[in-house]
Amino acid sequence: TDHSRAIMRKRFENFATTISEIYKSIQKIKKYHMQSLGLKGTYVMCLYHLHQASGGLTASDLCRLCKENKAGISRILSNMARDGFIFYAGESHSKKYRARAVLTDTGKEYAVKINERITDVVAKGSEGITEQEREIFYRVLFRIEENLNQLCTELSERTEPQ
Repeated sequence: TDHSRAIMRKRFENFATTISEIYKSIQKIKKYHMQSLGLKGTYVMCLYHLHQASGGLTASDLCRLCKENKAGISRILSNMARDGFIFYAGESHSKKYRARAVLTDTGKEYAVKINERITDVVAKGSEGITEQEREIFYRVLFRIEENLNQLCTELSERTEPQ
């Protein structure tokens, strides 16, 4: 019916706009906190994930975890190595993409600072939300992500008409 279509369009508008605003806020927060540490905003997720994995991660691992493409992760890792935040374990220059990037002591120091700021930001973003509401929110959010990823997979599998 027209009424249910109007409701769906409004849900789309609310969802897309809200997700976009949340993303913009996250980017601003990353930029602010990274600038205050003298770092690039692009380092946040790599430092975070590398700190979680004591044995280091490959560029491929970071692509998957950070939801970034190979070129983006390679550029970030190159900059992080240049700035002394990482080194490559068992480095083979011809196979850097497969080598494990490991945090240096400086990288670990900054990762700890980033984790403290992440904790503060998550606490601020979660104000006024009960644990039960948070659990429901994430369950629903992840379901929406799964559904939309499935739709994207289906769309990419379709062939264009001849």
